[in-house]
Amino acid sequence: MSKSLTLTHPTGVLHTSIKLPASKSEANRALIISTLSGGTAELHNLSEANDTQLLQRLLKSDDDTIDAEDAGTVMRFLTAYYAVTGQQKVLTGTDRMCQRPIKVLVDALRELGASINYLGEEGYPPLKIDTFKGNGKKQLKIRSDISSQYISALLMIAPLLPDGLALELEGKIGSKPYIDMTLSIMRHFGAEATFKGNTITVPHQKYKPASFHVESDWSAASYWYSMVALAKEADVTLLGPKENSFQGDSAVADIMQHLGVYTTFTSEGVNLIKKRHEKHLLYDFSDCPDLAQTVVALSAALGVTLEMTGLESLRIKETDRIQALQIELLGMGSRMEEVTPGVFRVQPGIITKKSLNFRTYQDHRMAMAFAPLSLLAPVEIQEPSVVRKSYPRFWEDLEKAGFNIKYND
Repeated sequence: MSKSLTLTHPTGVLHTSIKLPASKSEANRALIISTLSGGTAELHNLSEANDTQLLQRLLKSDDDTIDAEDAGTVMRFLTAYYAVTGQQKVLTGTDRMCQRPIKVLVDALRELGASINYLGEEGYPPLKIDTFKGNGKKQLKIRSDISSQYISALLMIAPLLPDGLALELEGKIGSKPYIDMTLSIMRHFGAEATFKGNTITVPHQKYKPASFHVESDWSAASYWYSMVALAKEADVTLLGPKENSFQGDSAVADIMQHLGVYTTFTSEGVNLIKKRHEKHLLYDFSDCPDLAQTVVALSAALGVTLEMTGLESLRIKETDRIQALQIELLGMGSRMEEVTPGVFRVQPGIITKKSLNFRTYQDHRMAMAFAPLSLLAPVEIQEPSVVRKSYPRFWEDLEKAGFNIKYND
């Protein structure tokens, strides 16, 4: 694998049509629920992302030790899946994964009757999962301001619990569209659920096998929006995204209206055209935190002052994304500061360097968020293979769009 690659675009003009990858968020939920329904359902357009391919393999594995690698949804979803199905497993991951907290989920599963022990530091993987007693509570409270993946993990196993589950969400609900996505896919597989106020109620019931088609990934679309905003001229068609999507990251179409991209929905997907951008943007990323890196990098490059809230979950992602962004923005003459608790401001500078170099911190979104800046100056991306986590064809698609790529040993 190359240690880095250098990206350039000789013309700065984008006229291309790109088929986006499938959503790993949808695919991973469908895989868990389909398995709980008996595993006979036909799943179409499954994501080629490493996270999804990994989950597929692990769900079929008879190994006693399961390695979730660096995949957060895989770690959290499998913790709940193994716990409720009474499988005795050791669940581990990369060094970074073993630094990502899981105590909130483990505590909840223990209350439901699961036997889970920590093999290392309290509150973090690796985990030893044993038998499920099924004599725990049917009403739980859980913090909803840390990670929606904990909530989704519990909801997907809720129909199998002897008395179902009434889950009360405490505090500000982060990434609510991902919770709605989970409930929608559960309903697709025949499970009833109600979400009233801050309580989600799921009765005891059986899932029913059902064919499912995974949507294209709106998170992946965000990088193409950024390219259109930075190009000299642009007319880009993205094949696959739906206007009425389960995915919270479909918010990118609205956000990019302010940052220089006009969206037209078609029967095939979306058409993106460059337009004039605004000078200031205020946005709450609570429902779509995975868009933050793209919007931060683009705002700094366009000279847009960006003020943000809703970034709480970024500290516990593949890396501390807030810290990573703060460091990398300095290299392009910009700053990202926490001006009051929970409120961050990007103060753009002027790019004076003839070339830019960005580290990725083992985080796929860092690589793809900063790659579009190669429309302004040559960009070197460290550890470019990280994109395999969610968008393995990313570099190939950039070449199709006229970018020049040089792989450096």
